[in-house]
Amino acid sequence: MSVWFGYEHVTPAMLQRGEYGARVGVPRLLQMLERERLPATFFIPGHTLESFPEPSQQILEAGHEVAHHSYAHVDPSGQTADDERADFERALTVLHTLGVTPVGYRSPSADLSASTLKILEEHGFVYDSSLMADDYRPYRPRIGDRVSQQAPLQKGREADLIEIPMCFELDDWPHFQFNFDPSRVGLSAPSKVLEIWQGELDYMHEHVDGGVLVVAMHPQVIGRGHRVAMLEHFVEHARALGDVTFAEMREVAAR
Repeated sequence: MSVWFGYEHVTPAMLQRGEYGARVGVPRLLQMLERERLPATFFIPGHTLESFPEPSQQILEAGHEVAHHSYAHVDPSGQTADDERADFERALTVLHTLGVTPVGYRSPSADLSASTLKILEEHGFVYDSSLMADDYRPYRPRIGDRVSQQAPLQKGREADLIEIPMCFELDDWPHFQFNFDPSRVGLSAPSKVLEIWQGELDYMHEHVDGGVLVVAMHPQVIGRGHRVAMLEHFVEHARALGDVTFAEMREVAAR
């Protein structure tokens, strides 16, 4: 549900769409992951962990990685430093209560504040997956860059963690999610999205040795039956390439 809190106008129907992710999407995806023998990383807001403990526990019992995704899915770039830290640490407390010590973080908005990477360092995080300065290669993001329209980039220091880059082209939300107000078109045919995801994978496979492709999905979106079927086609295509492997993000960061 918390993904919808960022909108000014939140209705009961919007929150029900969020609940679909916990009620239908997660169990369906867990069945698919078990069927395909796939590992996965779930970035789960603390609010979701507390609101829907049963599917959250099912994810843990299945052995998948659970990582940090804020408490209430609030964009850190719009928070004060104190509010961001409070939200971050509240989510961390919820994760610790479940016996999870997360090593990875994804921003709810795929955006960061000037404080975010510093907070991750302070808490010993190994990786972030919110940024887009590369496509197929993990890198070290910088802290303290200075740049403006009047002055060229002055690079800051490298962070003491790994960035595993993501992108909106490989995220199901902008492709599929529809909303009336605020207006979001979405509703792409799965065949279109499958073409994009397979095209990215094929390019990486041909041109980048040891590349990493991060596909980001939301249970309330990808969990629809025709989209799970698309995801299975994507997995089949990847396996047909012969030397493609699937891994949790903590494993990628460790490598």
